[in-house]
Amino acid sequence: MDIINWKEELLPYKQATDELYIKFSSIKKEYIELEQHSPIELVQTRVKSISSILDKANKRDTPLSKIFETIEDIAGVRITCKFVEDIYKVVQLIRDRDGKDLIIKEEEDYINNTKSSGYRSYHITIKYKVITTTGCKEIPCEIQIRTMAMNFWATIEHSLRYKYNGNMPKHLKEKLQACAEASFQLDTEMGTIRDEIIQTQKIIQTKENLVYKILKNIQNLYYIGKIEKMNQFNREFIDLYQEGDIDKLFNFNNKLETMANLYKVSYM
Repeated sequence: MDIINWKEELLPYKQATDELYIKFSSIKKEYIELEQHSPIELVQTRVKSISSILDKANKRDTPLSKIFETIEDIAGVRITCKFVEDIYKVVQLIRDRDGKDLIIKEEEDYINNTKSSGYRSYHITIKYKVITTTGCKEIPCEIQIRTMAMNFWATIEHSLRYKYNGNMPKHLKEKLQACAEASFQLDTEMGTIRDEIIQTQKIIQTKENLVYKILKNIQNLYYIGKIEKMNQFNREFIDLYQEGDIDKLFNFNNKLETMANLYKVSYM
C-alpha cells in the first residue's frame, strides 16, 4: 500500500494559497487606495482536507500514487464579486499575469455555459510556483470567480449534495434549479444599476479616506503640542462630519495640511 506523508505533501499547497490570497487581496486594496471600484469583493482560500482528497480519488478510481498528479483542485481560491461584469474583469486580471507569476492551464465559463444543476461560476485552473525548503514546486490551483448571489446558491447546493451523497431527490434538484435562475435574475437586475451603485460606493470610500486624513492631521497637532488647536479642530470636524458636505470636509483638510506644513508636521 502506498504511504503518503500528508503534512509534507500538503504544505506547498497551503503556501500557494497563502501567497495567492495576499496577491488578490493586494489588488483589491490597490483599487480602494485609488478610490476606484474594486472588482474583487472577497478573497477566500482553502486546501482540501485529506478525507475530501481521498473521496475524490475514490470517485475517480485514482490510485494514491497518482493523487497529486491528477487532482488539480486540492488548492483552491474563491474570488467573490458584486456584479457579473466584475467576474470578467477579474478573469482579465488573471490572464494579464499568465506567464509571469502563474500559468493558466484551463478556463471553464459556467456562467455563459450554465451546468444542468443551475451552477454558475468561472473556473480557472493555474499552475503556481512556490519556493520551499526542498526547492521549487509547481502547484496546481483552481480559482473560482462568482458573484455573491452565485456563491450563496453554490454553498447551499454543495451542502445538500454532500448530505445526499450525490443522490439528491428530484424535487430538491428542481427547486435548486429554480433558485439558481432567480439568483441569476437578481444579478442581472443589480447589473442594471451597477454604475449608480459604484458611484455611491466611491463617494463613501472617498469620505472614509478623507476622514482618515483629517483625523491623522489633528492627531499630529497633538504630537507637536498644539493641544488647543487640536481641540478646536476636533469640534469643527464633528460639526462638518454631521453636516455631511464632502466639499467642506475637503476644504477643512486643506486647512489642516496648510497648518501641518507651517509647523513642519509629517505623517507618523
